[in-house]
Amino acid sequence: MRKIKWGVLGTAGIAKSQTIPGMQEAENCELYAVAGRSIEKAEAFKAEFGFEKAYGSYEELLADPLVEAVYIPLPNELHMEWTIHALNAKKHVLCEKPLAPNAQQAQEMFDAAKENDVLLMEAFAYLHSPYVAAVKQEIEQGTIGDIVYLESAFITSTYDTSNIRMRKETFGGAMYDLGCYNTSFALWMMGKEPQQVQAAALYSPLGVDDYSSALLTFEGGARAALECGMVLPKGADARIDRVRIHGTKGYITSATQFNQPGEVSYTVCVNGETQVKKLHAPQNYRLEVEQLGRCILDGETPHVSHEFTLMNARTLDRILEKMGY
Repeated sequence: MRKIKWGVLGTAGIAKSQTIPGMQEAENCELYAVAGRSIEKAEAFKAEFGFEKAYGSYEELLADPLVEAVYIPLPNELHMEWTIHALNAKKHVLCEKPLAPNAQQAQEMFDAAKENDVLLMEAFAYLHSPYVAAVKQEIEQGTIGDIVYLESAFITSTYDTSNIRMRKETFGGAMYDLGCYNTSFALWMMGKEPQQVQAAALYSPLGVDDYSSALLTFEGGARAALECGMVLPKGADARIDRVRIHGTKGYITSATQFNQPGEVSYTVCVNGETQVKKLHAPQNYRLEVEQLGRCILDGETPHVSHEFTLMNARTLDRILEKMGY
């Protein structure tokens, strides 16, 4: 099997803890090059993960003609700049979520991909999980009837004020960092954009939303209530991932974490009868890297399509506007 030569643009925590380990497992991925803001950081990643090349600048990596695809785990405010640089260098790109701070920038990024005849996919690893596919299949098969109400919560511990998640200039805040999971899940299950959006938020002293909620109304009357926050005790192993989907025949509920690998489960209740359904989820970051690799090698369509990313970005735009952010 031919393997795609990947470059990683940055040494962020998500790359170290999740994506690069997933890339190591991916059958069609070769860890070819890594770049950091310093050569020391890049060399450390090279030694730890077995990259062939280490570069002390992002420009050097993008200038390497052997790099075929690039993963971008940089802070939110750098996504557009370096994604477009990579696309203009004729590299396929997997960029961390949220792809851009607004739908207009996301569209410009996809335009650059089209102009350079390369692929761009937003890195929503959890959407590649068989857990999400199984829940979506239950809905499409009519197991719980038509969706009437969906609720989703994603709440984590708070962070030091130095963390990029807690700073407005880096597009931090709960809705950008966590709420994009809530919106993407709701839109994935509903299969359409909301007609109406309402939202509210509580703000930290630095001006970022540390707790937010949104109410969405869809064609046909279905509603969704989304909740996200960075308010649990700092340093504690505390986290809330909650999903519940109510239909005209019953409901589906799950406490599985969005990106959880291993054994996952969800509960289906129809006509008073409850069934717990279990399945195995591989490392989701591996799945997204393999899928984009198949798009490059075999002509598959990106699982997280540009149409879906733009729909989610437009929804986030509307929520952020209602929040006053």
